[in-house]
Amino acid sequence: MSEQVQPTRRRPVVGAVPTKRMTSPTVNGWEPAYRYGVIAADVLCTVVVVALSGVLLSANHLTFGPLPLLALQAVTILVVIASLYVNRVWNTSVLGQGAEEFRRLGRGLVGAVVVLGLGGLAAGLPGARLWVFLVGPAIALVAFPVRYLLRRPLHRARGEGRCLLPVLAAGNVDTVKDLIGRTRRAPHLGWRVDAVCTVDGRAEIGVELDGIPVVGRFNELAEQVRRGGYRIVAVTPDAYWTPRRLQQLAWELEGTGTEMVVAPALMDFAGPRLHVTGVLGMPLLRVSEPTFTGIRRMIKLMVDKFGSLLLLALLAPVLLTVAVAIMIDTRGPVLYKQRRVGKDGRQFTILKFRTMVTDADKLRAELEAVNEGAGVLFKMKRDPRVTSVGRVLRRYSMDELPQLFNVFGGSMSLVGPRPPLPEESAKYGPDMRRRLLVKPGMTGLWQVSGRSDLSWDESVRLDLRYVEDWSLALDALILWKTIRAVTGGAGAY
Repeated sequence: MSEQVQPTRRRPVVGAVPTKRMTSPTVNGWEPAYRYGVIAADVLCTVVVVALSGVLLSANHLTFGPLPLLALQAVTILVVIASLYVNRVWNTSVLGQGAEEFRRLGRGLVGAVVVLGLGGLAAGLPGARLWVFLVGPAIALVAFPVRYLLRRPLHRARGEGRCLLPVLAAGNVDTVKDLIGRTRRAPHLGWRVDAVCTVDGRAEIGVELDGIPVVGRFNELAEQVRRGGYRIVAVTPDAYWTPRRLQQLAWELEGTGTEMVVAPALMDFAGPRLHVTGVLGMPLLRVSEPTFTGIRRMIKLMVDKFGSLLLLALLAPVLLTVAVAIMIDTRGPVLYKQRRVGKDGRQFTILKFRTMVTDADKLRAELEAVNEGAGVLFKMKRDPRVTSVGRVLRRYSMDELPQLFNVFGGSMSLVGPRPPLPEESAKYGPDMRRRLLVKPGMTGLWQVSGRSDLSWDESVRLDLRYVEDWSLALDALILWKTIRAVTGGAGAY
């Protein structure tokens, strides 16, 4: 992903008089190019799938009554594109980051399927049902991977410090430092804090905060935006920010083209559980309960059942090859069985390919002094108990393939928190016990975010985030990212 125009980093002088009033921030050349590229990719995927579907059905002599096939294809393309537009699939605020992009794409395609299905039913078109349920899923199977592939060069560029949106942060020192740290740890999200405003125009020491210049006070915020051309104003918690002052700031930012983002001070929720509503003239954040039942959970259960069965059938030669390699390498059973804690604290037996010597559990007590694991976990990068075949299996997570039997049996899910040992869960506090509200998974946010390289606190945060903000789109994104995480082998030992 190349960037045509990238604004240079500014260090405005506090109290300086602006010489020119900016009506809007500079739009980088990559932004419209990326958006138009996504639009073109979605349209192309739709046209290609609809065209190939038409060829397939024509070869089988399927007709649609009085409606010519070409007309049906044209209507289908228009309905899909219109549904994507109505669902704001191409909104720049969601492109290239998070699961919301895929969630909107899914909603748009489902909406198109509903409209086409009802239209075909109303028109009494023979074969319309087959057409709709062929074209809809086929477009999704093509469009979702294409969207992800478009992200890769964008995220690479952001990791190199390009294609980032300049942010002006305004809040107390601690909350702004937290924001700066988060943006640096996750540059793929596209934010770069270029300047800070505090209540008194100062940081803890001098006029910089973690290397970012403090350019003014809160009451100078709007003027600093006009002067600096920031794309986003991120307001973090501070006693100064009363509802009246936030409203006044929003008015002052009107016409600047700068987006104002307010971080809630009282909660750490995100995703589909968070809703903004207006009651009695007041904007309220509604937090819905986590969904542990219902139609979406039924869909997840069906995906687990059919997905694990399909993977077991496809990977049967691999499973057999690994089993033979383990038997040749060392004496002992091929499978390693261990008690783990699952949903609602119920214990189950997890299956893995054996990667250690047969008396590994007895030797663990001797290695506790050199434990490199985070929190209550036991991990070693160079564990002497691991066999030569086991090192290869662990690097590419092939030792976990037998867990597909656990998924098919219902004790695990394809995606979920890491299944803990009984002695680990016994040390859980009230917060960590929320991990047990859902089935543990073969993969999860911890798997695609660094695995064993994560700190204990970060592992906890990721597992709790999954439990609190679960969605089908998040599951799909994790499964897709798992392929890259496993083939890369990072954090696996």
